[in-house]
Parts: sequence; C-alpha cells; structure tokens
Amino acid sequence: MTLGPASAALTPQDVAAIERATLSAVVPSRQEMVHDDAGTSWLLPIDPGTVGRAHSAVPLSHAHGPRDPLALVAQVEARYAAHNQPARWRLADVPALAGLQQALQARGYVAGKPTLTQVGQLRQMRDALAAPAGNDAVAVRLASAPDAAWADVFLGPGFDPVDGRSRVQALGRASGGRFASAGVNGRTVAVGALSLAPGWASVHGMRTEQASRRRGLAARLLHAMAEAGMEAGLSRVFLQVEEGNAGALDLYRRAGFVTAWRYRYWQRPD
Repeated sequence: MTLGPASAALTPQDVAAIERATLSAVVPSRQEMVHDDAGTSWLLPIDPGTVGRAHSAVPLSHAHGPRDPLALVAQVEARYAAHNQPARWRLADVPALAGLQQALQARGYVAGKPTLTQVGQLRQMRDALAAPAGNDAVAVRLASAPDAAWADVFLGPGFDPVDGRSRVQALGRASGGRFASAGVNGRTVAVGALSLAPGWASVHGMRTEQASRRRGLAARLLHAMAEAGMEAGLSRVFLQVEEGNAGALDLYRRAGFVTAWRYRYWQRPD
C-alpha cells in the first residue's frame, strides 16, 4: 500500500515532524537514534510497556530505504539488545521500505496491527463536531496534567489493566499538552490527550468507558481539543487509528480526517 491521498499535501519535513510529535505525546522511558546507509534517521524509543509506538523503531523519512537492510536490522537489534529489549519496528507500507520489510520477514519478523496515520484541520474538526447548544449533563474539561479520574478510565471494566497502566504512563510523561475529560453527573467517563508540537497538534489516548459509549462523548472531546489547538496557534492535526476500528474511523471521517499512510508493527513472535 502506498501513501494515501493526503500525502500529496505533506512534505518530507511533515513526515519527520509527525513522527517526532508522536513520541513527544506517547513518551517512552528513553529514546535513541541511528542512521542508515541512505542517510535516513531512525528514532528508537525504548520502553518496557505495551504501547507499540513507545517501543518500536520508526524512520523519519519515507523517501529512501536502507541500501543494506540487513545492516540496519543488525544495528537496531544491537541497540535494543543493549537495553534487554526485543527489536520492534513501526513501518509505513511505502515502496521505499519494501526491501527492509522483506529483510525482516527473512529474519522471522511478522507484521501486524495495521494502523492508519490520518491528518486533518483543527478548524474543520471543531466545526464538524460542534457541541450541542444549551445545557446538558456532559461537562468537558481540559487540564495540563492527567488526574486520577482521567487515568481510571483506562483501567475500567473491559480494558486490559496492564495495557491501561502502560498507556497512562506513556501519555502522562508528555508535557505541554492538554488532557481532556468528559464527565457525566460529576464522574469522568471519557478521556483523550492533545499534544502540541511545532506545526502539528495530535490526538492520542481516546477512550470511553463501555457503559457510556454511543453518546457522542468522543466527539465532544475532539471539539474541545480542536479549540485548544487553535488557541495554541496551530491549524493542522494528526492521529493514529487502528485500521479495523470502524466506529473511530467513522467519527474521524466526519471530523475531516484523511489517511496519509498506513503502517504495521513488525516483531518476532514470542
């Protein structure tokens, strides 16, 4: 799969900015960088948690793949092994990275969890998801740091508590963003995180407790986050969403998002 229709409006600098912004929002325990023989820089987030973005090597360019893929694989594997971590990769399905993907397959890696990087405009996102007029029982709040009620949504019934704690930790390490909460009758039931980076706002950690779904709470959060991003002087926004998440994709489509590229996670089976 090649870059999507939105890619024509994205520059190579945008791709690099989006990947850097991703790791400033979903923050690993530590991060390193290597360079391949084509001059592409690779971010190596290192984290023991479950969040794929926080522990998978990712390139800052989709224009050129390594000339010697196996040399890059060995280099990245050695860096992760130095931290007692298995090497994992987050690779866009673009022609430049096809040779690397073939090299990974030859070394026993498998690809999974296809995910879409989508881009949009904050103004369109705000206007498409306007909050209902008048008073209702939903109160949306944005804070500079997550509180216990925000974190508790990730740990509620139906969610994996280990994964939930890992996501709270990775998102909670971010600074300078906004942590959004939707409360009903004084109880937080839906949350999200807005990251603010040079040139881009980004949406992460959208989660609604199971008993409160299909009430438009995610749309209310996105509306509030769009306003916050515009107040910070930004106009563009991106997010990542699993390809099979039909409900989220429908919401993001209504908010004006389009797919820029698709990526998959590559790792060796346990």
